[in-house]
Amino acid sequence: MAAKKKLTLYFPEEMLQETKEEALRQDRSLSWIIQTAWRIARDEMKSYPGVNELINESKQRQAS
Repeated sequence: MAAKKKLTLYFPEEMLQETKEEALRQDRSLSWIIQTAWRIARDEMKSYPGVNELINESKQRQAS
């Protein structure tokens, strides 16, 4: 089993409320909901460009 580590995250109030409601609906912990959402979304998130990629792309356009 993976080691557990405490971490503080900040969410907009509306997003936090929706997440709490979903946790209640599924009878799951808030932590479980967040971890599962990340597992579902991570492949899509990897397809988004990183900040450094955007900066490099912008510099290349300016050099052309």
